[in-house]
Amino acid sequence: MRIDKYLNAVNITKRRSVAQDMISSGVVYINDKAVKASKNVEIGNIITIAYLKGAKRYEVLAIPTTKSTPKSEQEKYIKELS
Repeated sequence: MRIDKYLNAVNITKRRSVAQDMISSGVVYINDKAVKASKNVEIGNIITIAYLKGAKRYEVLAIPTTKSTPKSEQEKYIKELS
C-alpha cells in the first residue's frame, strides 16, 4: 500500500491530500529516509513524521485491506514508538 494511502487508512491523517502535502514537504520518513507519495509501506517499517513540536514514530504492524479503518482498530495496524 502507498504511504499516502496508508497514513489516511490508519487514521494518522484525516485526508489523503493532507498526507500527500506532508510527504511533499519532506516531513515523512520511512526507516529514516525521506519518501515520495508512491513509496510502498511494508510490515516492520518505521514511519517518522516530523511535526513542529517534535517527531512521532510509528511501527507498521499490518497493512489494512480496506480504504479506511475505524479509529478503535488503529492499534492493530500501527504502534506508536514515541
